[in-house]
Amino acid sequence: MADIHLAWATSQAEQRACFSLMQALRPHLTDSEQFVRQVQRQAQHGYQLLVAWQADVALGLAGYRVQENLVYGRFLYVDDLVCRDEVRGQGIGDRLMQAMYQEAAREQCAQLVLDSALSNALAHRFYFRQGLLARALRFNAPIHSGETR
Repeated sequence: MADIHLAWATSQAEQRACFSLMQALRPHLTDSEQFVRQVQRQAQHGYQLLVAWQADVALGLAGYRVQENLVYGRFLYVDDLVCRDEVRGQGIGDRLMQAMYQEAAREQCAQLVLDSALSNALAHRFYFRQGLLARALRFNAPIHSGETR
């Protein structure tokens, strides 16, 4: 594919242009303006959106942040990684992952970490090809106001 470049979505217009693509990954997102506001709130805590652009169309994106904890030390966490269905298999995901590895190295991270739904076997194959290994399960529970366990 010609003329695809990677760049960060920093403006509201660029972030808004990513909404439909992010919605494919996160179907619970229903409003582009709320999405932009959330991206901007998360950006205050280090979240960034790296986008594979063709002209003004987002073909793929990686949302990520650098964190530190006692498990991994300093690490790059990939919150979101998605490509448009029609461009899968054309190397865009590979380019985004290579950029994530480069960003992790630039940020002096010890690890690159991401989560993937257990049911997403196609993503797992992609991640294994990218050199990632499954090393843990993540458990979670919703918190309801006033609820104790």
